[in-house]
Amino acid sequence: MDLTLTSPALLFPAISLLLVAYTTRFRTISERIRILHAQFTETPTESIVGQIDTLRKRVYLIRNMQACGVASFFLCVLCLFTLFAGSLFLSKLIFVISLILLMISLVFSFWEVLLSVHALELQLSDIEKHLPKKKNYSFSKSKELTARLRKKTNEE
Repeated sequence: MDLTLTSPALLFPAISLLLVAYTTRFRTISERIRILHAQFTETPTESIVGQIDTLRKRVYLIRNMQACGVASFFLCVLCLFTLFAGSLFLSKLIFVISLILLMISLVFSFWEVLLSVHALELQLSDIEKHLPKKKNYSFSKSKELTARLRKKTNEE
């Protein structure tokens, strides 16, 4: 495999965009934690405690995502320096480590998405407690409702 200057340079925009996305996630979660904290001081509920616990785990995952992303970015820059210095073997080794760190960052990202789904399930289950027991609010029912609404709008 030939490693040229363009190989690590191709990762710069990808890693930069990932870091921006990770920062946005972090900011959104920190705002949500502040809102939940205010709600908890007014009316403490188990749902809020569960959400805050999940958000804490997500914050730590995002920290790890960012750390791996920054380390990957740093190693890409270091790879360019070693390419300039003419050390092809070291450049390849550094580039491979950079790719591994990027993959680890993406695994953390997926894990964080799974936790965010869990937090949404907590909130939805809290809402479902207050819904009438007779109705089924499943996805299949919403498909039927959508089909009936489309049929009515087409008739009009």
